[in-house]
Amino acid sequence: MTACRWDVEAGDVAGEHSGAPRGGHPDDARLFGPDAVRTLRVAFEEVTWLLGRGYPLRTAIRTAGDHHQLAARQRLALQRAACSDAQRASRLARCAPSSSLQGAEANIDGFNLIITLEVALAGGLLVRGPEGALRDLAGLRGSYAPIAETDTAIDRIGDALSGAGAARARFLLDAAVPSSGRLRARILERLGGAPVSIEATLVPDPDRLLAGAAGVISSDSVVLDRCVRWVNLADEIVGARVPAARVVELLPRGGAAGA
Repeated sequence: MTACRWDVEAGDVAGEHSGAPRGGHPDDARLFGPDAVRTLRVAFEEVTWLLGRGYPLRTAIRTAGDHHQLAARQRLALQRAACSDAQRASRLARCAPSSSLQGAEANIDGFNLIITLEVALAGGLLVRGPEGALRDLAGLRGSYAPIAETDTAIDRIGDALSGAGAARARFLLDAAVPSSGRLRARILERLGGAPVSIEATLVPDPDRLLAGAAGVISSDSVVLDRCVRWVNLADEIVGARVPAARVVELLPRGGAAGA
């Protein structure tokens, strides 16, 4: 369940978000208002610069966060989106549109994609990374349970896969996550009549199976750095079907960080 793991070394803000709902946080209007986002963009540039010079992610986040006196949730947003310029360039070079799935197989990081769309539909905050991928701040960390928006999220995925003309779609779900079996059953029930051949599998390590694969649908940094080709399907779905989604742009479109 790579979407909602706190990838920085244990500690810092991880515990604060465990089991959080997918909807909006009561402090988001203040933490991600116009003035705050301007500060976050400066901090994001600093983190990018440090990562490009070999600093560990945890050190880079702490350095920029302390300098700008950022709250834990703001630091989490930086962590979720941050990467070096070299990583950004590599990810962009291997990103393909959903039309590339025509007649092909989609390999889906199941919890990652579904939770991202649940957050968008529930009015929660998403952060767009420099390669264009959307990340949530729900911080479920293995405590997943379906919500009211789950079925709609699954339906949106099915519509997008059908529209792209995918022949097959393989949802990989972390077997260790509670409710993974329930989510698998829900996916198969909702998408059983789709023109796309649907498979949903519980596996011990989705990241390992997605590494080296093509047609990958995920926003997890580890997956994006290791796959052959990925499709930014969450961003396409949110842009087309969830126009009111709350998305924070830490790197404005067309911008470059860490120069």
